[in-house]
Amino acid sequence: MATKRESYEQQYQAYPDVVTLLQFREMMGGIADSTARKLMQENRVQHYYIKNTYLIPKTWVIDYILSKHYSKYKKELKVQVQ
Repeated sequence: MATKRESYEQQYQAYPDVVTLLQFREMMGGIADSTARKLMQENRVQHYYIKNTYLIPKTWVIDYILSKHYSKYKKELKVQVQ
């Protein structure tokens, strides 16, 4: 049986090893640009910031998805949507 990490690795295998902010937003289900930037600025998601460009290794995206912050954040979004 695959672990959660392995499931996400398979789900995101079409993405490059290092993704852009736009690709990160897609991976997160289409979150807004301002939300993605806020996550970066608060260092919720590990990333590189080079010449005004966010670069996020795919493994760090998965680390964030598996984090307690994302679990709590996801629940808050569901409450707001309903």
